[in-house]
Amino acid sequence: MPAALRTPRARWIAEAARMLGESGVDAVRVESVAASLGVTKGGFYTHFSGRDELLDAVLDDWERRSVDDVRERVQALDADAARNIRVAGGLTFAEDLLPVDLAVRNWARSDAAVRERLLRVDGARMDYLREQFSTFVDDPDEVEARSILAFTFAIGRHFLAVRPEDSPAAFDRAGERILR
Repeated sequence: MPAALRTPRARWIAEAARMLGESGVDAVRVESVAASLGVTKGGFYTHFSGRDELLDAVLDDWERRSVDDVRERVQALDADAARNIRVAGGLTFAEDLLPVDLAVRNWARSDAAVRERLLRVDGARMDYLREQFSTFVDDPDEVEARSILAFTFAIGRHFLAVRPEDSPAAFDRAGERILR
C-alpha cells in the first residue's frame, strides 16, 4: 500500500495567502483553506499547530517575497538605481503580491502585531529606496522626500478610483518625475 500523499506546507501557505488577498483575514479558516485545496483538514496539523501559526507563516512568506526576494531579483539585474527602483516597485506590487499586501495593510489596522510586521516590511522597503536614491541624489532631505514620494505613489495608486490604464501616460510621467 503506497504512503498517503500529504499536501505540502507551502501549498497551505499559498492558498491561505490567496484567500487573505481575496477576502481578508477573517476568510482564512483551516476548514476553508482545506476545502479550497480539496483535502481534509487533518493534514493541516502535520504542518501547523493552528490557524495563528498558519497566519504567521503567511506573513513570513509575504515578508520574504516582498523584501528579500525582490532585493535579490533586482540585484541580479545589475542595473542603474532608477531602473532598480522601477523594477522593485513592479515586483513588490505585482499581481501575486499586491492583493496580499493590501490585505495585510487592512489587517494591520486592527492587529498590533501585524502592524509591527508591516512597519518592519515598509521600513525595509524605504531603506532600499533611500539606498538607491542616494546613488544619484546628494541631499539627504531630497533622498528622504523622493523615497516617501516613490513609496506612497506605488501604494497609493492602488487606492485611487482612477485606474492607471485610464491614463497610463500620466502615471508614467508621475513616476518619472520622482526619479529625475
